[in-house]
Amino acid sequence: MSDFVFLFRIDDAASREAMGTPARAQQTMQSWLVWMRELESKGHLKDRGQPLDRTGQVVRGTDKVVSDGPYVEVKDLVAGFIVIQAKDLAEATAVSKGCPMLMGGGSVEIRPVMAMNF
Repeated sequence: MSDFVFLFRIDDAASREAMGTPARAQQTMQSWLVWMRELESKGHLKDRGQPLDRTGQVVRGTDKVVSDGPYVEVKDLVAGFIVIQAKDLAEATAVSKGCPMLMGGGSVEIRPVMAMNF
């Protein structure tokens, strides 16, 4: 089995829609809990990851220029991540298709974790 990171991306409008009312926020969170439990029961969930705050900073280049977020140069912000295990990229991609982020207009970026042998 290999490790894959799922990066959850969503724009501001879709994020507000998903969490816009207490009832909608409850429904959204419930769908995430169901999906995460399913990943866990099938042996895919390696690390529950974390949701990420929409603020932050970026340091770029040799001059170490600091800019504040949210980042106007991107359409979709990374809202959070998890780490899963799958036999290959095709299986990881298939697993990602059940993600609640997709129902709310977001996306899932699937990235293989490179093994580093030190």
